[in-house]
Amino acid sequence: MNYFPEEVLEHIFNFLGSDQDRNNVSTVCQAWYRIERYSRKRVFIGNCYAVRPEQVAARFPRLMSLKVKGKHHFADFNLVPPGWGGYAHLWIKTAALQCPCLEEIHLKRMVITDDSLELLAHSLPNLKSLVLISCEGFSTDGLAAIATHCRVLRELDLLENEVEDRGSQWLSCFPESSTSLVTLNIACLKGEVSAGALERLVARSPNLMSLRLNRAVTMETLSKILACAPQLLDLGTGSFMLTDGHSDTYHKLYGVFHKCKCLRSMSGFWNAASHCLPALYPICSNLTVLNLSYAPTIDGSDLIKLIQQCTKLQKLWILDCIGDKGLEVVATTCRELQELRVFPSDLGGAVADVTEEGLVSISAGCKKLNSVLYFCFQMTNAALITIAKNCPHFTRFRLCILDPRKPDPVTNEALDEGFRAIVQSCKDLKRLSVSGLLTDQVFMYIGKYAERLEMLSIAFAGETDRAMSYVLNGCKRLRKLEIMDSPFGDAALLQDIGKYETMRSLWMSSCDVTLTGCKTLAAKMPRLNVEIMNHRDGMDVDLNDAEKVDKLYVYRTIAGPRSDAPHFVLTL
Repeated sequence: MNYFPEEVLEHIFNFLGSDQDRNNVSTVCQAWYRIERYSRKRVFIGNCYAVRPEQVAARFPRLMSLKVKGKHHFADFNLVPPGWGGYAHLWIKTAALQCPCLEEIHLKRMVITDDSLELLAHSLPNLKSLVLISCEGFSTDGLAAIATHCRVLRELDLLENEVEDRGSQWLSCFPESSTSLVTLNIACLKGEVSAGALERLVARSPNLMSLRLNRAVTMETLSKILACAPQLLDLGTGSFMLTDGHSDTYHKLYGVFHKCKCLRSMSGFWNAASHCLPALYPICSNLTVLNLSYAPTIDGSDLIKLIQQCTKLQKLWILDCIGDKGLEVVATTCRELQELRVFPSDLGGAVADVTEEGLVSISAGCKKLNSVLYFCFQMTNAALITIAKNCPHFTRFRLCILDPRKPDPVTNEALDEGFRAIVQSCKDLKRLSVSGLLTDQVFMYIGKYAERLEMLSIAFAGETDRAMSYVLNGCKRLRKLEIMDSPFGDAALLQDIGKYETMRSLWMSSCDVTLTGCKTLAAKMPRLNVEIMNHRDGMDVDLNDAEKVDKLYVYRTIAGPRSDAPHFVLTL
């Protein structure tokens, strides 16, 4: 194809949707490398320490969209010790100085300072999209700088961040001339927001399609906002609570929802009162996405009444207080459902209100289901076999039994055969989380049948090192492997070390891996960063070579050992 002009090849390359495909074509020859280099507009970095930011900027000088992930997702469960890293400043500084075309920045699980946000705001005034997910270290002062200087901002999405509240007036920093907002998500903010500034901002944003509010926003303010923005497609409510379900505010909100004909997605419902839910009925028949995972105050019977109005749902996140009977209603009502997540109502409890019966009902009624995250009290092999038969199109199947070593309650056997059915029937399975009593046998099945598996999470499972070896040897497309509280040691870790260079990362915590095993891996594989975390009671713990490490994190890198927290990285 070298006889094609570069402009034609660049146009062809633009049809390549995945980063992997573009990476592959860039290796064909120098000409293709050069064309791909200058035509690549979007880059995703799955680990901020896998490559240096200046390398990315030099490789792709016309970059318009940059997405970077920092800490491992176990940071969401406080398993990554304080001070581990994930600092965003070098990425933001490099973007500000070397990426003049940049319009979108998405950062996840990173430490961001107000100074970094101010640098971003002053250096990239044409920034159109800023998405921060599970980040920390900044305050509403940093957001004020973004609002003040990024005058063409279309998207400000703050999802589950830890933001220091320094006043409610930062929304007033959006210029009066600012009319470009399409997405605004402030649901994670804990403090008060200026109702007046919020209403004015929404009123002058005719293209606003997604608005997610925090729990400080009252139903009175919500009704005023919706009156200004009937065009919304996605809404995250505020507190959604009134003491009187017959008040003027309730009736105004009910009337406003009648006019919101475009709404397709709903979330929020902070501290929601059950008697307020009927206000949603006018728009329920159009909803395709409903997230009720932040609404522990709603009774299960009222959840069922609400869902019965939502016949077009494709995505449902809900708490287990809905019960098995409620899931039966979901199965008969939401025939178009593609994704279901059922979370525990009481995170500190040991018993869930749903069992295998609820998921079997869903699988029988929702034939298009392809993604499940299911916290439950128990599961059986027969149920898993039925679920696999009913829904062979799963791409994600994540099962969390709250008693993680619980066997099949009917036969008292391990759940090996049930998960065999899942991996054998679901040919497109890419993400799997296993739970319950499991032997080495299930990992032999996973290695044999899960040909397209990219991410596997294991907890409290397996018997010997062979189990881990089955997975590493069998799952050719595996990118991320997470193992917790399982009896895998140095032999399993070191048996197929070449596999780690084809993966993005390996995480092992509370296993039988010793410091000697980690040092051996670091010595044999210098292109990997091998990190150990021994952090107990707020203190770093020194180990001798024979002692077990608390947590092991291994990832491939072309940047070498990182310098911002060298005590975590094993260098020999």
